[in-house]
Amino acid sequence: MNQERVFKVLLGPHVSEKATVLADKQGQFVFKVATDATKLEIKKAVESLFSVKVDSVTTQNVKGKTKRTARGMGKRNDWKKAVIALQPGQEIDFASSAE
Repeated sequence: MNQERVFKVLLGPHVSEKATVLADKQGQFVFKVATDATKLEIKKAVESLFSVKVDSVTTQNVKGKTKRTARGMGKRNDWKKAVIALQPGQEIDFASSAE
């Protein structure tokens, strides 16, 4: 996989209360990913970007909420999230990987 596709597949970490609990208790990390990304692409992107071994990838399509705005009803964008389970002994450190 070329480097350009790696950065298009992984859009960024998803920070929420549930994602923090998964990272602390089970060593799983949650990322926002491209809607057309496959599990294999996500696995290769995480392995190449963070130099870790991925055990499994679970993906979920999140539907955008319908919200009331000043101009009537609007809709947030649909997006996709991936829960990455690492092999035992592996860890992602976001602070040192931003070099």
